[in-house]
Amino acid sequence: MNRIIAMMLVAAAFGFAPAAEAQEVPYWQAVSADLFASTDADEAETVKAGVSYDWRYRTPEDRQGVRLETARFAPATGPALEEQRLYYQFAQPGEDWSWNGMVGTNGESVLGSLGVHNDGRIRQEYFIERERLETPQGLDRALYSTFAGAALDLPVDERNTLTALVGVQDFDGDNLRTHLRARAIHVVRPDWGLSVQLRTRYFHNSVPAEADYFSPEWYVEVLPVVQIRRFHGGWRYQAAVSLGVQREAGSDWRAARHFEASVTSPPITRDWHVKAAVLHSSAPVASGQGYDYSQASLSLTRSF
Repeated sequence: MNRIIAMMLVAAAFGFAPAAEAQEVPYWQAVSADLFASTDADEAETVKAGVSYDWRYRTPEDRQGVRLETARFAPATGPALEEQRLYYQFAQPGEDWSWNGMVGTNGESVLGSLGVHNDGRIRQEYFIERERLETPQGLDRALYSTFAGAALDLPVDERNTLTALVGVQDFDGDNLRTHLRARAIHVVRPDWGLSVQLRTRYFHNSVPAEADYFSPEWYVEVLPVVQIRRFHGGWRYQAAVSLGVQREAGSDWRAARHFEASVTSPPITRDWHVKAAVLHSSAPVASGQGYDYSQASLSLTRSF
């Protein structure tokens, strides 16, 4: 099943990516460098470093090129794995639908992501992504998963919005995970960029505990969130903090924590573009023994 989905992902990327239309603003070229690092309570670590060359570039949302990535996975137990990946990447805005994708290989399997969304009053997004399982068994047995789904933004009024996501995640083996997520957003002070949210997440595994990734029969999480988003000189600053509860089959309710922050440079064209983000969460990611996960990312793009 995962092989079929991987082939569909490649066909979609190369068959349905729309050709750029002639516009007054010219295309430039661009080079990029980025770094991603994550760790959890069991001291498992993932580091990905990439460089990109775009032969057609206007903005991060309008580009086409290639990406070379080195990924290193160091699980809590067992040997580390390092591999190189090569991707074709693109982003193409349109009048009705906008596309973005990054599809490639590590020499062993198809990897990457593909998404399409509109900007209508009810925003729709459809996506598919495929990645390696980073747990000890996942690395040793070369296991992968493919996640596909759809998301909707449903505006209620000027200050209230509901969002929903439905997805399925197909793991190598027999397990199929069903995802349901919902979010209610209320803007408290538009001039401050201050909002309060209620984020809920649920998933169900068809074959629990099939491997060593976190896979109980079901998992649920409820997070009240306070978020602030500010702009200064065109730069966007965003932070969100939450404290809620989580539970899976066979356990009691326990505290759930989440923090995220990011800074993004103005949507400039022929200049530097910078984005940095950090995240910390108590959501289980591996066997469920450690409930702390942190990640950080940084990307730099220069067009010419």
